[in-house]
Parts: sequence; structure tokens; C-alpha cells
Amino acid sequence: MSAPILLKSDAEHELLTKMEPTDSRTVLCVDDERIGLRVRKIMLESRGFKVLTANNGTDGLRAFDENHVDVVVLDYFMPGLNGADVASEMRKRRPDVPIVFLSAYFSLPSEALELADAFITKGDPPDVLIEKIQRLL
Repeated sequence: MSAPILLKSDAEHELLTKMEPTDSRTVLCVDDERIGLRVRKIMLESRGFKVLTANNGTDGLRAFDENHVDVVVLDYFMPGLNGADVASEMRKRRPDVPIVFLSAYFSLPSEALELADAFITKGDPPDVLIEKIQRLL
């Protein structure tokens, strides 16, 4: 007896395609909130990304310099170097690496937004971050 053939609608196929793991691209996540950083790491790894983390701007720049990075997810408001400071340095070092600003706030200074390729809030669903990353890669 053969197994039944299941036909998927276009919508179901699109959903399954979106849920499949990506190729192994490296995401650097920089955030001073350790729990949020850990949650993003787990979520991105479950989607097939290699994830590097740093809990401050200085460590983020070090990780950026010492590793191949395909995209950066960067908290804006951090003690010490804020996201704009970090993004500005990253742009000088490797201007082609996309940067996604992540913030608990709904708006950022326009000067900062000019440094980023995308902006999302921490309140957005996880799929918003995944979609932004996939579009930028």
C-alpha cells in the first residue's frame, strides 16, 4: 500500500518555504539586554543562521572585526557606545554589511536611521526580524 499523496495549496507551500532553514549566514546580534539577546540567538539559530552575540558596543565591534558577518542586528540604546556609534564604525570598516536597528522605542533619530538598512521594534513579532534579514541578504 502506498502512502497518500498530499497536495499543498500555494499559501501552504509559501508558509512552509518561509519556515525552512536558511543557508548558514552569520548574524551578529548586539544588545545590552542579555535575555532578549539569548532569545534572538535561539530563534535565529533555529532558522539555520550562525549567530554571534555581544552585550555592548565595544564587544560588538570586536566581534565584527574578528569574524565574517553577513548582517548585524543592533540595539540602539545601550550604555557606552550606542547603536549609532557602533553602526557608524561598522560602516567605516565594512560598508556593505547590512545593519538592522532594533529598539524598544518606536522612533530613532534620523541621523541614526541613515546608518541602518532597516529598523524594527523589539515589540515586533520574530518573523518581522527574519523577513528583514532575509530581504537584506
